[in-house]
Amino acid sequence: MTDSTGHYTVLARRFRPQTFEEVVGQERIGQALRNAILSGRVAHAYLFTGARGVGKTSTARIFAKALNCPHVQNAVPCNECDVCRAISAGSDVDVLEIDGASNRGIDDIRSLRANVNVKAMRSPYKVYIIDEVHMLTKEAFNALLKTLEEPPARVKFVFCTTEPHKVPDTILSRCQRFDFGTIASGSIKERLRQIAAAEGIDVADEAIDLVARRAAGSMRDSQSLFDQLLAFGGEKITSADVHQLLGTASDERLIELFDALIARRRDQALGMLDQSLSEGVQIGSFSDQLLLYLRDLLIAAAGADEVPLLSVGTIHRQRLSEQAGLWGLKTIAAAMQILAETKNRMQKVNYDRALIELAVIRISLLEDLDNIGALMASMREGAGPMASLRPPTRSPAIESASRRVESASPRPVLPPPTRSPQSLSPTPPSGNETSESPSELENSPLVVEAAPQKTVEFAESSLTEFLSEVYHLLGDRVSGHLKKASAIAISGPNALAVLFTQSYFLNKQYIERPGVLQQVQDAATRVAGRPITISLTAAASTPTSNGTSPRPTRTPVSRRKPQDLKDDFVDQAVSLFGGTVVDVREIPDRIGEE
Repeated sequence: MTDSTGHYTVLARRFRPQTFEEVVGQERIGQALRNAILSGRVAHAYLFTGARGVGKTSTARIFAKALNCPHVQNAVPCNECDVCRAISAGSDVDVLEIDGASNRGIDDIRSLRANVNVKAMRSPYKVYIIDEVHMLTKEAFNALLKTLEEPPARVKFVFCTTEPHKVPDTILSRCQRFDFGTIASGSIKERLRQIAAAEGIDVADEAIDLVARRAAGSMRDSQSLFDQLLAFGGEKITSADVHQLLGTASDERLIELFDALIARRRDQALGMLDQSLSEGVQIGSFSDQLLLYLRDLLIAAAGADEVPLLSVGTIHRQRLSEQAGLWGLKTIAAAMQILAETKNRMQKVNYDRALIELAVIRISLLEDLDNIGALMASMREGAGPMASLRPPTRSPAIESASRRVESASPRPVLPPPTRSPQSLSPTPPSGNETSESPSELENSPLVVEAAPQKTVEFAESSLTEFLSEVYHLLGDRVSGHLKKASAIAISGPNALAVLFTQSYFLNKQYIERPGVLQQVQDAATRVAGRPITISLTAAASTPTSNGTSPRPTRTPVSRRKPQDLKDDFVDQAVSLFGGTVVDVREIPDRIGEE
């Protein structure tokens, strides 16, 4: 449709609401403003907040018309007089619309303060509508404070913003605030049907549903997309036209892709991704669809049947419920986290296709996290590991989904791995324990064998071997700290003394931790075959006069002449390597010296 000058008028302007009742989804706000006008309790300043395209500026214009229309009845403007038409067109001399983004300086606000005392020319009220008010500078807000607090009697301010947190508290405290919520998808679809009927164009319900979902609660966005769709399509507009215009994939393609991911058919999943991109699907829009589809699976897995779907139509809810039952809530949450991280990275690189393909592979590698949780729960309850590790029986729904995906390219069946008889060495039962037959062990999916712990005599002669077994049980982290000890010796029948020098006091502190020390004692007890206690000591040092600890002095070591040494082991080493004995020293017993 064209205006009086012959130019085309976009749908968002042509079908702009003209009364409070026409503002879709904001009925409570319209009723509150009407009651304020009827009761004569109109505030001097209002703040309209909310997402884009939900009716903030339209409501501000309707509010100005309800105040100034000479033929207003029950706070409803006539929309026929010159005042109403001028306000709707944004050209009325008494209703001034100011763009806060382009008039944000202190000079602009000073001009407003200079003109605010000028009386309205033909209307009862002078109304200032400042859009995107959060864009004003700090100095501009400060200049507006006094006028906003004590304005002339016939001056009203209406501030509109999408980011109320950027408005200073001094401004917020002087305004009555109304928060505009997002518009329900059903209300948007109903409005789009009305526009399609007014335009005389046949639009399929699936196409209207897609536009409403893509608008994400914004009426203006939905009307802009719908205007573009009407110009793109012909006499009959279908969902395929919407997908082609928006660069998105069809609902069926999304469902088939996730069927392949659930069945771990990675080749089919990557093939569907490549086919979608080849058909003109934009990778950014496609990744948004995948993320919203995972969100819908999350909703289905949680059993929130009343929450609307965002990625596909409502007719596919049953299919999503089946997929959610196959995957489980935890697996879906993990897949959603993978894709969300991928979306964040795709905005910063130019190899976004490789990232989305990597995300598809990672999602297909996710195991059934619910089964893992059930396994851990059964083990904590004391159930046998063999029973908890057996794979669950596949339900008919899983079988049908697998057949549906495998019908395209059946997966080859691999023979089961063979295991040698030596790999099964069941231990004989003792006491009240029951033994499993060899056939039961063969049929179990996993056999975990724990080798019996080697015991070493707790004596001076075998102390080196004893400590080696203890280090092996403790692992590299704990044993690395324990090996920093300057000496380890047997201090009693069931006691082991560990000595640390001052230079390794951090290692001593680590071993002294209750959990670590208990771990060391448990390892020593297992190797010795009887309870062993561990005592930690530090090398004593006497402070000097300046408060510092002296360096430890070496104990004099007695020396003997090489020819006095008579040792068969040394003689064999000399004859083997062809060397000579240069010096002979005696190693002192450090534990005894301390």
